[in-house]
Amino acid sequence: MISSDEKIPQNIPYKAVILSEQTYNIANTPQMKKSTSSLVVRAVKTPEPTTTSLPSESQKPIHPKIIQYKEAMTPTPRSMTDPVLVVLATAIFGLLFYAAYSMFSYLSFISIGFAAVISFYQILSRKNPKSQYSYRTRTASSYSIIIMTLPFVFGGVMLFDGYLGAMSIIQVLFVWMLTLSFWQTMLFVPLAIRSIARESLLEEPRVYPKMSVIVPAYNEDKVIRTTIEALIHADYPDKEIIVVDDGSKDDTLSIAMEYKDRIKVLHKENGGKASALNMALLYCTGEIIVIVDADTITSKSGLKYLARSMADEDVVAVAGNVKIRNKVNWITWCQALEYLSGIQIMRRGLDYFGAIYIVPGALGAFRKSKLIEAGTYHKDTLVEDFDATMKVLRSGMIVEGSNKSIAYTQAPQTFIDFYKQRKRWYRGNLQVLRRHSDILTNPRFGYLHRFAFPLMVVHMILVPITSMMVWGFAIYQIILGNSFVVLTVSMFVTLQYLLSAMAIRMDGDDKRMILYSVFLVLGYKQIIDFMQLKATLEELVGLKAKWTSAKRVRQ
Repeated sequence: MISSDEKIPQNIPYKAVILSEQTYNIANTPQMKKSTSSLVVRAVKTPEPTTTSLPSESQKPIHPKIIQYKEAMTPTPRSMTDPVLVVLATAIFGLLFYAAYSMFSYLSFISIGFAAVISFYQILSRKNPKSQYSYRTRTASSYSIIIMTLPFVFGGVMLFDGYLGAMSIIQVLFVWMLTLSFWQTMLFVPLAIRSIARESLLEEPRVYPKMSVIVPAYNEDKVIRTTIEALIHADYPDKEIIVVDDGSKDDTLSIAMEYKDRIKVLHKENGGKASALNMALLYCTGEIIVIVDADTITSKSGLKYLARSMADEDVVAVAGNVKIRNKVNWITWCQALEYLSGIQIMRRGLDYFGAIYIVPGALGAFRKSKLIEAGTYHKDTLVEDFDATMKVLRSGMIVEGSNKSIAYTQAPQTFIDFYKQRKRWYRGNLQVLRRHSDILTNPRFGYLHRFAFPLMVVHMILVPITSMMVWGFAIYQIILGNSFVVLTVSMFVTLQYLLSAMAIRMDGDDKRMILYSVFLVLGYKQIIDFMQLKATLEELVGLKAKWTSAKRVRQ
């Protein structure tokens, strides 16, 4: 029987067999009195391997599926001053200014002014993320106040002009969204270009710290083998791999046990991903904890790039670069482009402030001591990775991203599976926003309060609502033959193509993805907005949220 006070032998592989489930505290410090799911297990020592190092590639052949990703394991290096990125950025800014100019109203000029002021203020007022946290009077951030009051400011301008009606109200919302586009482009595009140069200057650490790679798995027999083999053959000098079978009903456990001489295999009753991760933390001996989903293939040098980003002791968590590996139809291509655009544009901007708010469960790293200090993983949310990252940020720590640490994950291939995945994500996101809502009025949380958290609220709640209203108005105007709306939509589509081209250039990814840019404005975007709006309504009425997931496909 293993309790929280017992020391677990760390130098031998274990097979853990579930006996019962109880409650424990991961640590006895005051900060750690957070109860999590625990397990009483019987640890059965497996035979000692004949060598302390992993077999070489000549001794153990690489799985055929891993070979497909060897060429992509090292991203194409980019110049610190890539002229193509400069040209694309110039075209993006030019298009936005033309869009505002074409409206030719007081409202458009005010929109440009607000966006420019917000963007330059955010960049110029940046402090070192190490010293961003301080105790001050509780109040909302200036960004929160400005964003929330903009519709009323625009409405006042139109009322002053004497033509405030139903159509004008929709126009106010349209200009508000145009302002958000201005602000995000002015802020994130320059910071994304800067991020490339900054990441290229990172040096290898003098000593690579020991890593514990945790793979939680439930009914993953179709994909778990390639995940394990990719990790075994990953180029990292000191790592341990821990697979936690969360009560699978298929062959997940038996497949994992085939590798028991090179990894630790834990088995428990089904209790959810958070409980599986918390159990694995008891067995980890590494200074850095890396979380990898069971359907995810890590690149050969991915772990090294995570360690490189964590060479700075003030960085306590790093988000990896997750790509879609099964681009087989329209919905998977759109997801691939959505991932790429979000990581290469928006996340690079958040990296500038040390406030990346989601370390993805597909590939992410934490310092073990800091993760435990922050409270580990919570069982009462559907998105444990989002919640854990928020707790780390609340503790005054820095979270950054590594775009060179790549992992390939499996995306839902059918609309039903896509709906199940996003239903869990969006309800879980709202749960986390509610749990941490005090951040909005507490300046002690630094850039999480000033910038990152309000941005989440806008994108997860306000944008989907206003987007549906604006598109309803746009369709109505198109039916009436209003060519201005058609022109405006065309400009937004062109803007998305330019942003996609920039993201692809930054990442060196498949150029065919740019063809799907139109769907991030028309079609796919409305599906996302509808599902987010549905999740918001369900959260408001108190509908119980359930864990839903997509089916795995053997590849």
